[in-house]
Amino acid sequence: MSLSFRQSDILEIARHDGRVMVEELAQRFDVTVQTIRRDLSELADMGKLDRVHGGAVLRSGVSNIGYEDRRALNADTKVQIAQACAQDIPDGASLFMNIGTSTEAVARQLLNHKDLMVVTNNMNVANILVENPNCQIVVAGGVLRRSDGGLVGDLTISTIEQFKFDYAVIGCSALDAAGDLLDFDFQEVKVSQTIIAQARQSLLVADHSKFQRTAPARIASLTNVDVFYTDQPLAEDLAKKCAEWNTKVKLCAWRSGSR
Repeated sequence: MSLSFRQSDILEIARHDGRVMVEELAQRFDVTVQTIRRDLSELADMGKLDRVHGGAVLRSGVSNIGYEDRRALNADTKVQIAQACAQDIPDGASLFMNIGTSTEAVARQLLNHKDLMVVTNNMNVANILVENPNCQIVVAGGVLRRSDGGLVGDLTISTIEQFKFDYAVIGCSALDAAGDLLDFDFQEVKVSQTIIAQARQSLLVADHSKFQRTAPARIASLTNVDVFYTDQPLAEDLAKKCAEWNTKVKLCAWRSGSR
């Protein structure tokens, strides 16, 4: 089944924002809510979106969405999250940055930092930080994942175990209601777990689109995270748990009344 022009536009909005809402789409395209619901149902049948109450989100499950789609998803929000995270990293720090477009956004905000040592299994992060002459870069070896420039495997883990970092800057593919960080690649999960174990402080960068997604492999819990940088408030139950776990949640781009 081919997409209509409106369905193509809806899918593009979902790729940018992470989700779409029926009422908002009806107003945007000047059609009835029934028409939008039918569009979303057809997109869901084609495997493009997953229906949720009041709208739809990007399809998730056992495989991640494409790397370029992830890079474009909530790009402006990622910049704001990255700025807040980078501001909390002092000059002279050592840090590890893992695979992901959110961590790459943080790397771009570190270009003016001084006397940094960054260890990474993300070739994109290394290439970004080359522009900072005051940053020592160590690339953890491993098997190259061509889809996103990530390095994974036992060699990556053994390299990470040689270090003790001031900060780990990590991302995840999904965050569930229990506060578990999830991912799709089991090899990447093992690397991320090692990163957290070798860091004095763990900083999670993840926008709200991760709240509506699922993935099969568990990295860790928000109990293992010191600061969580995001753009929208957590559900009340999870926010209470974070307070009990001493996990600080920093809202970086959210304004009262925004969706």
